[in-house]
Amino acid sequence: MSTAETDTAWSADFPTGVMEPEYELWGEVEVDPAGLFEDIGSADRAYWDRARRFILDEVRPVIDGYWDRAEYPVDLAKRLGDLDLLRDGLDLDGYPAMSVLAAGLVNMELSRGDGSIGTIGAVQAGLALRSVIDCGSPEQIAQWAPELATARVLGAFALTEPTHGSDSVSLETSAVRVEGGYLLNGEKKWIGNGSVGGITIVWARDGAGAVRGFIVPQETPGYTGTTIGGKLSLRAIFQAHIRLENVFVPDAQVLPGANSFKDTAKVLFATRLGVAWSAVGHATACYETAVQYAAQRIQFGRPLAASQIVQERLARMHSELATMQLTVMQATSREEAGKLSPVQASVAKYTCTRIARTIAANARDLLGGNGILLQNRVARHLADIEAIHTYEGTETVQALIIGRSITGISAFAG
Repeated sequence: MSTAETDTAWSADFPTGVMEPEYELWGEVEVDPAGLFEDIGSADRAYWDRARRFILDEVRPVIDGYWDRAEYPVDLAKRLGDLDLLRDGLDLDGYPAMSVLAAGLVNMELSRGDGSIGTIGAVQAGLALRSVIDCGSPEQIAQWAPELATARVLGAFALTEPTHGSDSVSLETSAVRVEGGYLLNGEKKWIGNGSVGGITIVWARDGAGAVRGFIVPQETPGYTGTTIGGKLSLRAIFQAHIRLENVFVPDAQVLPGANSFKDTAKVLFATRLGVAWSAVGHATACYETAVQYAAQRIQFGRPLAASQIVQERLARMHSELATMQLTVMQATSREEAGKLSPVQASVAKYTCTRIARTIAANARDLLGGNGILLQNRVARHLADIEAIHTYEGTETVQALIIGRSITGISAFAG
């Protein structure tokens, strides 16, 4: 039998099952199980809608390429500034009010689109801009806050060190007083935006042992920011390993309101709720992808969604998503009333990142082999959730904070 005859026989025997359809996984799905978002006010919804349109129109078409190539989308970062999505609820002269809820919704929506985009916003606004506004002088705020809010200048927050992650209170980077300012020496690691040519808020210990904050332009002599390669999470944002070798910081660039680790902790506390909102965004993306895939994927002659076990899994994810949303909405309500405690912020972060991991793993499994493809969304979110589960305080650190509040006994080492 000739090759052509063999091919014809094969086609006759196996006429179907060769061409897999293109799945549409970015469509609209009901993602408000408890109806929590039905009464969002118009001002807050305007921020949310703007973030949603940005994700669908500008991020969706290109993000897989940036993520796959591990490239930083500077153009998208600047668009966040153009759209006034880089303030994290902070007040800034010349800008309309932005509530804590609006900031949470924006954080959620950006992460729903992509974790790197969400992290760019969190680092730029939640950490760098917040440090300047909360700890800076009026002159520093006037100089740097508008630049950070518009992303004309990218900002970084350098606290974590190669040997001090969870125990960042033990940081060793030194700030030695000299005429007209300070000399900084030390190393930092995992610093988002730390190698993109903007400014870095560096936290260092002065001669008296106090933790101080410094505004360091990244072109300053002695500052070296090396982009960390080989990441499997947050591939579309640069995290840097920073070396500081006799970096001179003039007095005008020393944050006057940053005089102890308590001041550093206030910035971190304010961002912890943002990480919880980010987890909700990731989980939403995984859930809505699973719902749409289950409706479109045909196996055993029917859609996956027609199987009892698949419906049970979707119901479980639906319920878990509601739990996350209830948690962040309640925490946000308390934050707006000035009642959110650090422990409650830890509960929100601990609860939401843990549940997000569960939803993402369930969704990846439901998609089968297709679940590891970038074009099908879930794999990217699954990987990125691992990063948010760790940063701004690991699961273990959050558990110890919560456990101390429950028992009255500190289990932290040292």
